[in-house]
Amino acid sequence: MGKFSEELFEVTSCYFPIDFTPPPNDPHGIKQEDLVLSLRAVLTATPLFAEFLLPLIIEKLDSDVKTAKVDALQTLAACAPVYGHKELSPFLTGLWSSLRREVFQTASERVEGSALSALSALTGCLSRAVLNSNTEDALHTLLELVLKDCQHHLSEPDLKLVWPSAKILQAVAGASYRACQKVESAVLPLLLDQYTTRTQSSQRRTLLEVLLGFVQPTEASTPAEDEECVLVPFSSPLCAVVFSALSESGAATQITATRILTALAKHPGVLSPSDLELAVDHLTTLIIREADHNVSSAVEECVCSLSPLHPSAFSTRMLPKLKEHISTEPMVQGDAPISHNALRQRCVSALGRLATDPSLLQESTHTLLNTLTTGNVSLSADDIIIVCQSLQRIAEHAPLTDDAIGRFFHDVITPRLLGLTVQAAVHDEEGRSHMTEEAVLTSVAQIISTTCSRLNTECAVSSVSRCVSLFLDGDVSFLPENNLSPNLQLLKEAPSHLLSQLVCLLTASVCSLPRSVEIPEIDRMLEALEDVSCTHTHPFTHTSAAKCYAGIINKRPSGPALDAVLDRCVKRISGELDNSASSLRIQALTLLIWVTKALLLRYHPLSTTLTDKLFMLLGDRSLGSLVAEGFSLLMSDSVEVLNRRFHSDVRIMYRQRFFNENHNKLVEGFNTAPPEEKAGYLKALSHIMNHLPREVQTTELPALLPLFLEALLCPDVCVQLSTLSCLQPITRDPPTALTNQLEALMPRLLALTTSPAMQVRIASLRCVHALSYLPDHMVLPFRARVLKALATPLDDKKRLVRKEAVTARGEWFLLGSPGR
Repeated sequence: MGKFSEELFEVTSCYFPIDFTPPPNDPHGIKQEDLVLSLRAVLTATPLFAEFLLPLIIEKLDSDVKTAKVDALQTLAACAPVYGHKELSPFLTGLWSSLRREVFQTASERVEGSALSALSALTGCLSRAVLNSNTEDALHTLLELVLKDCQHHLSEPDLKLVWPSAKILQAVAGASYRACQKVESAVLPLLLDQYTTRTQSSQRRTLLEVLLGFVQPTEASTPAEDEECVLVPFSSPLCAVVFSALSESGAATQITATRILTALAKHPGVLSPSDLELAVDHLTTLIIREADHNVSSAVEECVCSLSPLHPSAFSTRMLPKLKEHISTEPMVQGDAPISHNALRQRCVSALGRLATDPSLLQESTHTLLNTLTTGNVSLSADDIIIVCQSLQRIAEHAPLTDDAIGRFFHDVITPRLLGLTVQAAVHDEEGRSHMTEEAVLTSVAQIISTTCSRLNTECAVSSVSRCVSLFLDGDVSFLPENNLSPNLQLLKEAPSHLLSQLVCLLTASVCSLPRSVEIPEIDRMLEALEDVSCTHTHPFTHTSAAKCYAGIINKRPSGPALDAVLDRCVKRISGELDNSASSLRIQALTLLIWVTKALLLRYHPLSTTLTDKLFMLLGDRSLGSLVAEGFSLLMSDSVEVLNRRFHSDVRIMYRQRFFNENHNKLVEGFNTAPPEEKAGYLKALSHIMNHLPREVQTTELPALLPLFLEALLCPDVCVQLSTLSCLQPITRDPPTALTNQLEALMPRLLALTTSPAMQVRIASLRCVHALSYLPDHMVLPFRARVLKALATPLDDKKRLVRKEAVTARGEWFLLGSPGR
């Protein structure tokens, strides 16, 4: 560019910062962000623009327009890596003055965040400068300015500038190793000394929170292999402060201390072996003694982070004490801060967090499994569920692809869980064992499904073979320590449902496997599952069987075998549903919905036929409501089966495709249905819309708005809730079709603020609140009416409703006020 650099800069910078609003129905689709980013790329393209752009940025930072400030700060952050220290040095004082003001004085979090990001980028650029004997160190100059203006505020933890100063210093320290060295060597002694000398708990808590920001590791400030961590010289006083805070009584102080300890453990060389042992002892004491639930949760997070880094300390010091408190029976309650039952649950939860390292995994899982033995009568159903949750957490994070660990789960954990549940079902004829409760079985199934989904191929093939043999042939030979009959009939109708409901464990074992793993005797399995789904009277059993059937169908390759199975299944379902006198119609409907979902996810052509069948059933007097609820199941993500986590065949944007193919059928059905059947169509439509992306909702809303307005008048609480949850995201920035219908929408929303259902009252108040942000000329005519209507929920008996009413009424009261 030569001597024309300034001219080229002038003809482009005159647009900076860009203030552009695209016209309605713009055919080019140009957005403000596109122009901002394009202009920024020009202004930051060459260091030749530095002498012109940096003064312009300083000037724009004096603007009162927030968007202009943010644009200027983001442009500064973008140009810092391009410009060198030579170009930046002359403007450091002016830039620092402007950045400091934006952090110290701004009321906008976005402006503050942009200023800190720009300061961090500036520091990082100056840190990478290659200096010679005649070059001034611009980084040193900037850091001296920052420390001079910010460091002294850290000595005043009660004053409001302590946090802005801390944020600035943390942003600078995290930008590079050189900056981190200088800032932390100046700041850490000050903070540590302040914590020692201060006596007020609020001041000490503030100092701890500030300290946490300085010890958090960042990628840019990480030392090289031959460099020492900047925290190593301060390791002793840092540990002393952390251990002192862990011993204090304040929950907030203890929680912050656990987070500092987690951060320190990530820095190599900071915590010595003796420090680690003392830290583990403190954490163990908090788990056992501290009554505050938030503290114990923070300790568990700390244990989860530290145990993989230093497993030996946890193995020798924490694990034995947790096992002791889990296995001991309750004694007479004295002055203990928490009950024995709560302590055991807490230790079980901590054990699940602890078993992240292979050396801790086997002992931890054995301890947890031993607590589930049927002889342990003191365990409640909630206790068993917490044990199962800890086992599932271990299964989620354990490296099951490792041969030894995968084999351990395959040989030990899954057989023991199956054995415990089968024996409880066989020997507990009166249904007194907690192991036969549906909630417990669901928790056990989650462990098995998580495990099977992550096994290597060899273990997965063996696992499915054993499970199929157990449920089809009663083969119990692989179950440990069993005294069971060798010919159990787990999938047959029996006087008691205790055995047949174990089909949920079959679902977990079979439907979580990769599609590459073949299921032995699959046709026989599907036939048995179809029988259970269509004939069993126990809801949990026939629903679990339908899920298992759907999970297998979803993964089975297309071809004549699949077509034959589906043809038989659809004929059986239709036969039951078409017979209004049948007592098995609900079972058939359940299977129909799950099979439809299985085929819908993989774009199977039969899914259209089955969906049409569901539309026809919306008018059924006995099943219509259940069918409408079934559309929520079709569109929502399933946790147990038919999801990507368990390797199901799930195509992208299947929800949008389903909506595009079927919304006209729903509208037509609603228009032609008699009044008593319209609620079913509204419920189905609201469920479908509620699971669509917001962009699709906004696009399709104009055509469907009359139905949504009708749905708000429907007495069905489920329809109201689903419709409100669909409307709420788009009321802040509504399309024209909605703003044109405010006269019809507002009375309906205000009427729902006094609904008998609390969730409906809360959702409607949130929608009314969101509408207050529309342009004043649109909503001012409704102001008096809204204020009068919202006076009633201000006295609601539920606190959450009153809270939403206060927020919404406050915004409507300020409507039209200057500066709002």
